[in-house]
Amino acid sequence: MSLEATLHTAVDQGHLLPAAEENILALLAASSNPVYRASIEELATGNHWSELNDRFFQKLKFGTGGLRGRTIGKIVTQAERGNASPDQRPEFPCVGTNAMNFFNVGRATRGLIAYIHAYRQKADLSGRPKIVFSHDTRHFSPEFARFCADIALALGVDVFLFDGCRATPEMSFAVRELRADAGVMLTASHNPPHDNGFKVNFNDGAGIVEPHASGIIAEVNAIADESFDPLPQDQRGSLTLLGSEMDETYLSRVQTMMLRPELLQDPKAKALKIVFTALHGTGGVLVPTILQRLGFNFLTVPEQDVRDGRFPTVESPNPENAPALQMAVDLANREGADIVIGTDPDCDRMGVGVRNQAGEMVLLTGNQVGSLMAWYRIKTMTDLGILTDANRSHAVLLKTFVTSPMQDAIAHQGGIGCVNTLTGFKWISSKLQGYEEALPADILARYRDLTPAESRAARLQHSKFLVFGGEESYGYMGDDFSRDKDGNGAVIMFAELAAYAASRDLTVAGLLDEVYAQVGYFLEVNKSKVFEGAEGAARIASLATSYAEQPPTAVDGQRVTQVRNFNADVIFDEEGVQVPKEKMIFVDLEDGRSFAVRPSGTEPKIKYYMFGRQLPSDGRSFTPEELAAAKTQVAASLQSMWQWIEADVDQRLA
Repeated sequence: MSLEATLHTAVDQGHLLPAAEENILALLAASSNPVYRASIEELATGNHWSELNDRFFQKLKFGTGGLRGRTIGKIVTQAERGNASPDQRPEFPCVGTNAMNFFNVGRATRGLIAYIHAYRQKADLSGRPKIVFSHDTRHFSPEFARFCADIALALGVDVFLFDGCRATPEMSFAVRELRADAGVMLTASHNPPHDNGFKVNFNDGAGIVEPHASGIIAEVNAIADESFDPLPQDQRGSLTLLGSEMDETYLSRVQTMMLRPELLQDPKAKALKIVFTALHGTGGVLVPTILQRLGFNFLTVPEQDVRDGRFPTVESPNPENAPALQMAVDLANREGADIVIGTDPDCDRMGVGVRNQAGEMVLLTGNQVGSLMAWYRIKTMTDLGILTDANRSHAVLLKTFVTSPMQDAIAHQGGIGCVNTLTGFKWISSKLQGYEEALPADILARYRDLTPAESRAARLQHSKFLVFGGEESYGYMGDDFSRDKDGNGAVIMFAELAAYAASRDLTVAGLLDEVYAQVGYFLEVNKSKVFEGAEGAARIASLATSYAEQPPTAVDGQRVTQVRNFNADVIFDEEGVQVPKEKMIFVDLEDGRSFAVRPSGTEPKIKYYMFGRQLPSDGRSFTPEELAAAKTQVAASLQSMWQWIEADVDQRLA
């Protein structure tokens, strides 16, 4: 029986989804790559229908940030394995229309280029387009980056390709520095080792938003096969490799994110001992260099300095999770270090561990880290005279709706504005672009060439100056020279904060309690329900629809006072700007608790964000005893809320 007949029979018998059959046949018609047919035949012969459904139930969607999916299948076929041994990465990436492979990466690159050509023509821009390509340490990332670069060159684009792995924020910086039309990062951020992705930033250095997102998506989706006609040799683009020179330019700006370099002249601050881990990723390229230049006392985890897409020492290279930082914590305990800092593979996220009052190493949440850094930067900029009563109205803290409201309270206490955005740093960066474009024309024309001091002065006088930006998912920003969350800069900001605490004979945990005592105790607990594959995608969609059509009227014994449907309601941010639509529901309860629910845009899960708080009465500060009681009470209330939500999910999916 032919492969085509076998597939049709499997559909008739209910083993293979009709959409999967359609996509398999379309792929085989669009490509003559022998690995494709051999892999599909091997899976079909072995009756691995679930694997085929997962690989082919849809075409990998080019979302508003790019592509992300499996580059190594749950089952690796012999054709994909090629000449690689079982303990090595397969020779070829996962075959499938719903997978990260050369077929889909090529489509994405060509679609992006088509949009850029059309955009430049409409804007009447002369010369060839420019695109920056970079990659992390993941499986196939270097090969994908070079493959994309070759396509771009053949289609008349001048290419700037990093000579090795680099962090996502440096790619964003390079786009702005080189006045490129776009940047592409081959990364799946903190996802498991089997994943990879194609992340696009536009000419402002930020993740793509409308109208560019829809325009690029339309161009990518219009491409059905992998063949194209290269331009004649004399019309092709030029290739420039980016290396140490771009690193130095970027590092010179990152270094300015330390507000008080003289702090390390204090013996107590200087004695602060840091353990840093790159978790086998790009953080190891520049973080040790900048820590050394600024004079911090640090050491790294040697086993995790090795750049390896298997991430062999961790189950998942996600610094949000305790197991990923365990080797760093163990080293800190052996060496008597005070804090642990880890970055994810593309170094745009940072997780930390700190000593508590008992000397035990505990991990802080992204909300706690962001709140501390926001508090410290507002306080220090005020102490240094950067923020004054005359300019404070031009200063702003940017965060997402699902990030701790503690940061709203900290901004209010510090006398600066706080603006909430949708989830994803592209929305924070979009705000920054708006602030940049609000500058006078003569300043705007040379804005990217201004020194840090000149840039800050211009924004504080004419527009809005970013004091701090962050989101609960461990992404932070301390300036606008890069338009993506920046793990390199976050390491510096947190190390300075820890040095400040040490100069006062405080642990970071002790400093956090001081801030809680001032503004109130806030606790956020984030949970997820994971549903993988074709069936999982349907369950996630069903849940999202259920919340929109039947929102709860009572939760955990408390009346619901407000439901905000970000996909249906008209919602404005603090600056009076209408918030774009997003599939997110926010539920507020009578007792002050709240929760948000939204499908993940990058992973097969639906996310729940729970918020609880207790504020001091009469504007005073908590006593230590009151703070301890507040922690216990709020934690119990959120645990109870989650139990209610889990039971409710079961009912909604029944």
